[in-house]
Amino acid sequence: MTDPLAEFDTALNALARDHLIRRRPVVESVDGAHLRVDGEAVLAFCTNDYLGLSRHPALVDAATRGAALYGVGAGASPLVSGHSAAHEALEAELAAFVGMPRALFFGSGYVANVGLVPALVGRGDAVFSDALNHACLIDGVRLSRADAHVYPHNDVETLATLLAASTARRKLVVTDAVFSMDGDIAPIAEILRLCERHDAWLMVDDAHGFGVLGPDGRGTAAHLGVRSPRLVYMATLGKAAGSAGAFVAGPAPVVEWLMQRARSYIFATATPAMVAEALRAAVRVIRDEGWRRDHLARLIAHLRAGTAALPWDHPPSTTAIQPLLIGGNAEALAAMQALRARGLWVPAIRPPTVPDGTARLRVSLSAAHSEADVARLVAALHDVAG
Repeated sequence: MTDPLAEFDTALNALARDHLIRRRPVVESVDGAHLRVDGEAVLAFCTNDYLGLSRHPALVDAATRGAALYGVGAGASPLVSGHSAAHEALEAELAAFVGMPRALFFGSGYVANVGLVPALVGRGDAVFSDALNHACLIDGVRLSRADAHVYPHNDVETLATLLAASTARRKLVVTDAVFSMDGDIAPIAEILRLCERHDAWLMVDDAHGFGVLGPDGRGTAAHLGVRSPRLVYMATLGKAAGSAGAFVAGPAPVVEWLMQRARSYIFATATPAMVAEALRAAVRVIRDEGWRRDHLARLIAHLRAGTAALPWDHPPSTTAIQPLLIGGNAEALAAMQALRARGLWVPAIRPPTVPDGTARLRVSLSAAHSEADVARLVAALHDVAG
């Protein structure tokens, strides 16, 4: 008999040879952007806590009160007994915040997207997906069993050609709003005009724009002045909102349909109500503490000015995601390790998360960083780059 583990050992050795093995550092404590990881103090540029809300007193207090009132578990699916008064209030407040008729709360962005896309399209339909969309959108497209068309990144002309040629019963375009590895913004207004011209729906994943972009942090659609009954809007709440979960917002009949048909909503135990209470506080903080976005914008400008002379490509990005393209996997890992030796945690991102040959350092900025923190990072990057 063959060793049943041999094929896994062989596959893992191949990953190691290509510098693609991932490790999980153990985070022991968090104080803003300063973490203790594997026993060492580090200044972190690796989290998506863009507004620095994960330890905000208002969120912590709300979660504590919620735990005292509801406990720490939901006990069942939302459609059984897991939908609390806190969830109900959160959905209403989120819908009002993004200016849409109704919202539905999910346990995470990944859970939301793998349920949303198959609920919106299926066999005989067509879905059009940006080549750099996040894995959860890609998986949602695959699960839908609709005819899939991948268009080059932000290529509106190719998308127009594909939409015009489609004879599908229903057409759906799916795109990230802010792309997680490049930090650039999708041309949502132009895509929406194509959808209106070709009788298609547009689903936008605003994981990295909600809370950061737009008036009062209302997201990328608000930032671009986009509104339409054809728009289905999804945003995660574990990034700028500082807690966990996600929501989808749109026309009331569409959201009702999603509640009835999104399998990842129907068959999953609800997120604890204490999280919903923390998120209700987060929405208020996002709206009321605009200084956090102003400070983040200054940090982005400071970083970009400081990296202009580096030998690595720094693609244009006005968001908190600031990639530095290095190319090779081993070289990106070496740069990450050199920064870690200097007390800085900047992750090296490698395939399959990004295309082959585009391994990079992904700098994530937060309102929890100071200008001195960014200056320290810039100096270390120049030192490492040689």
